[in-house]
Amino acid sequence: MKIPRDLSGADLARTLCRAWGYQRIHQVGSHIILQTADPSPHRIAVPAHSSLRIGTLNAILRSVAEHKGVTREDLLNAL
Repeated sequence: MKIPRDLSGADLARTLCRAWGYQRIHQVGSHIILQTADPSPHRIAVPAHSSLRIGTLNAILRSVAEHKGVTREDLLNAL
């Protein structure tokens, strides 16, 4: 599945919170800090930009997929 090119940081953060058990902790400047405790503690920073760069989005998806034990395609389907 292709990575969306027009996904905003706020939309990604909203999806991670709704579908994957992350909680918005706070925002530092232009970065939204998300955290989950399932299956173990994991914190990630999502840039609050109008459209995320492909490499940045790919790195966030890879990190979340590795932590949750799912594939990147599963995460992309939730977007």
